[in-house]
Amino acid sequence: MKLSFDKVYEIVALIPMGKVATYGQIAALLGHPRSARVIGWAMQAAPDHLNLPCHRVVNKAGILAPHYAFGSPLVQRAILEDEGITFLKNGRIDMKKHLWQPTIS
Repeated sequence: MKLSFDKVYEIVALIPMGKVATYGQIAALLGHPRSARVIGWAMQAAPDHLNLPCHRVVNKAGILAPHYAFGSPLVQRAILEDEGITFLKNGRIDMKKHLWQPTIS
Protein backbone atom coordinates (compact mmCIF):
# COMPACT_ATOMS: atom_id res chain seq x y z
CA MET A 1 0.00 0.00 0.00
CA LYS A 2 1.33 3.41 -0.99
CA LEU A 3 1.67 6.10 1.65
CA SER A 4 -0.49 9.10 0.74
CA PHE A 5 0.79 12.59 1.50
CA ASP A 6 -2.84 13.63 2.07
CA LYS A 7 -3.11 11.08 4.90
CA VAL A 8 0.15 12.42 6.35
CA TYR A 9 -1.30 15.93 6.30
CA GLU A 10 -4.46 14.75 8.07
CA ILE A 11 -2.35 13.40 10.94
CA VAL A 12 -0.05 16.44 11.11
CA ALA A 13 -3.07 18.74 11.29
CA LEU A 14 -4.05 16.99 14.55
CA ILE A 15 -0.80 17.70 16.42
CA PRO A 16 -1.79 20.15 19.16
CA MET A 17 0.09 23.25 20.17
CA GLY A 18 2.62 22.42 22.87
CA LYS A 19 3.25 18.94 21.48
CA VAL A 20 5.48 17.45 18.79
CA ALA A 21 5.34 14.24 16.79
CA THR A 22 8.16 12.30 15.19
CA TYR A 23 8.47 11.32 11.55
CA GLY A 24 8.46 7.67 12.57
CA GLN A 25 5.47 8.10 14.84
CA ILE A 26 3.40 9.55 12.01
CA ALA A 27 4.54 6.78 9.66
CA ALA A 28 3.54 4.15 12.25
CA LEU A 29 0.13 5.77 12.77
CA LEU A 30 -0.43 5.39 9.04
CA GLY A 31 0.58 1.73 9.04
CA HIS A 32 4.04 2.30 7.54
CA PRO A 33 6.42 2.18 10.53
CA ARG A 34 9.54 2.05 8.35
CA SER A 35 8.64 5.11 6.25
CA ALA A 36 9.82 8.01 8.41
CA ARG A 37 11.79 9.45 5.49
CA VAL A 38 8.61 9.63 3.41
CA ILE A 39 7.01 11.72 6.15
CA GLY A 40 9.92 14.16 5.82
CA TRP A 41 9.34 14.36 2.07
CA ALA A 42 5.65 15.04 2.72
CA MET A 43 6.58 17.88 5.11
CA GLN A 44 8.83 19.43 2.47
CA ALA A 45 6.04 19.17 -0.12
CA ALA A 46 3.23 20.44 2.13
CA PRO A 47 1.18 23.12 0.36
CA ASP A 48 1.22 26.47 2.19
CA HIS A 49 -2.56 26.88 1.89
CA LEU A 50 -3.09 23.92 4.24
CA ASN A 51 -1.49 25.86 7.11
CA LEU A 52 -0.12 22.67 8.62
CA PRO A 53 1.94 22.74 11.82
CA CYS A 54 4.91 21.12 10.06
CA HIS A 55 7.20 22.76 12.61
CA ARG A 56 5.79 20.28 15.17
CA VAL A 57 7.25 17.28 13.33
CA VAL A 58 10.76 16.41 14.52
CA ASN A 59 13.09 13.44 14.59
CA LYS A 60 12.83 10.78 17.30
CA ALA A 61 15.65 12.28 19.36
CA GLY A 62 14.00 15.71 19.51
CA ILE A 63 16.53 17.22 17.13
CA LEU A 64 15.32 19.88 14.71
CA ALA A 65 15.77 19.47 10.98
CA PRO A 66 18.92 21.19 9.68
CA HIS A 67 17.14 22.33 6.51
CA TYR A 68 13.89 23.51 8.04
CA ALA A 69 11.50 25.06 5.52
CA PHE A 70 11.46 28.46 7.24
CA GLY A 71 15.18 28.90 6.85
CA SER A 72 16.93 27.28 9.79
CA PRO A 73 16.43 25.21 12.92
CA LEU A 74 16.66 28.46 14.89
CA VAL A 75 13.43 29.67 13.30
CA GLN A 76 11.72 26.35 13.99
CA ARG A 77 12.95 26.46 17.59
CA ALA A 78 11.61 29.98 18.09
CA ILE A 79 8.18 28.95 16.77
CA LEU A 80 8.11 25.90 19.03
CA GLU A 81 9.22 27.90 22.06
CA ASP A 82 6.43 30.41 21.38
CA GLU A 83 4.04 27.44 21.57
CA GLY A 84 5.42 26.36 24.95
CA ILE A 85 7.86 23.66 23.84
CA THR A 86 10.89 23.44 26.12
CA PHE A 87 14.38 22.35 25.18
CA LEU A 88 16.98 20.48 27.19
CA LYS A 89 20.50 21.82 27.76
CA ASN A 90 21.74 19.73 24.80
CA GLY A 91 19.42 21.65 22.46
CA ARG A 92 16.93 18.83 21.99
CA ILE A 93 13.22 19.01 22.65
CA ASP A 94 12.14 17.59 25.99
CA MET A 95 10.38 14.61 24.36
CA LYS A 96 9.22 13.16 27.68
CA LYS A 97 7.22 16.30 28.23
CA HIS A 98 6.14 17.23 24.70
CA LEU A 99 5.76 14.04 22.64
CA TRP A 100 2.21 13.85 21.36
CA GLN A 101 0.37 10.69 22.39
CA PRO A 102 -2.56 10.56 19.98
CA THR A 103 -5.66 8.48 20.32
CA ILE A 104 -6.56 8.10 16.68
CA SER A 105 -9.10 5.53 15.59
